[in-house]
Amino acid sequence: MVSQLSQLSQASQVVVGADVHKHSHTFVAVDETGKKLGQLTVRADSTGHDKAVRWAQAQFGAAGDSGDGCGDGCGDGCGAGIRWGIEDCRHLSARLEIDLLEAGQHVVRVPPKLMAEQRRTARTRGKSDPIDALAVARAVLREPDLPVAAHDEASRELKLLVDHRDDLVAQRTQVVNRFRWHLHRIDPTVDPAPASLNRAKTRRCMAELLADRSGIDARLARELLTDIETLTARVNTLKTEIAALVAVQAPALLELEGCGTLTAAKIVGETAGITRFPHEAKYAMHAGVAPIPVWSGRTAGRVRVNRSGNRQLNAALHRIAVTQIRLGGLGKAYYDKRLAAGDSTTEALRCLKRRLARVVFNTLKNNPSTATATGLAAAA
Repeated sequence: MVSQLSQLSQASQVVVGADVHKHSHTFVAVDETGKKLGQLTVRADSTGHDKAVRWAQAQFGAAGDSGDGCGDGCGDGCGAGIRWGIEDCRHLSARLEIDLLEAGQHVVRVPPKLMAEQRRTARTRGKSDPIDALAVARAVLREPDLPVAAHDEASRELKLLVDHRDDLVAQRTQVVNRFRWHLHRIDPTVDPAPASLNRAKTRRCMAELLADRSGIDARLARELLTDIETLTARVNTLKTEIAALVAVQAPALLELEGCGTLTAAKIVGETAGITRFPHEAKYAMHAGVAPIPVWSGRTAGRVRVNRSGNRQLNAALHRIAVTQIRLGGLGKAYYDKRLAAGDSTTEALRCLKRRLARVVFNTLKNNPSTATATGLAAAA
């Protein structure tokens, strides 16, 4: 059986689909026709991931011993001819993706909706880890233009910092809301705006107001005010750190009108290496700003807003678009041009976001700092 699989892998490409879970990963290999070749279940840790790589290389003809399988003489057992498809499940698939890339494997990300569609059309009934992994592998065969995973430490660091700051901001918002309810029970006439409690001056005024108050509400309000102070300091420290990284990695983005420090950091972090997108149209589809056709018969040319794609990246482009419309300039001029052509406000905004995706793509593509960071991460 092993000999037959090795002979098969010499003549065709093998795709390994992965169904990821917190404690285990299941892999199913298929040939270029979608025929199942084998399966393996491992623990969801680096040891299990290494076992999966060695299994694929041994069974499906990786160039581990000959050193010439990838065609460039790397001699590092990179597993040429094998593609790994991973269902894009964020935290569940992140560690597996990193380990596979460090092992020199070719990895693509499969949106969950593609896997679900493939499973619905399969002849096999039911749901199991091998069935899901098989659906992932066949989705890779059906969709040759899936986004390629890239191990870009620079953008990954920014993404983690921005996500952590977002979590702290959300936590601070919850504390602020609780504080305002206690304050309302103490004195209904005092009602500071939620955003004002982010400022030190407002917090000092609230502390003075509560200093001579007694009762459980006053006590809890003082404790919550201290929590707000601590969280605000951490949020501000993170923002300073993020600003320093963005200034080094993507200074050209900061020159784009309407793109602030946090928005630029969100774009770099969610893009995860601009070089993995062959052209700007694929980047626009990844960002969820490419138009979706909805025409039939005599209603040719109609499109609607794209609800898929990376919603964080979409939100960042939306913030830039709205800011440009408010401030004026080229973005406002283009928006007004679309309105004059008969577009609705929603359609004009969509067109502006699509245009901004092209601008952002070219800015990152031509930014020497971004290219250098990506190259260093790949070399590492």
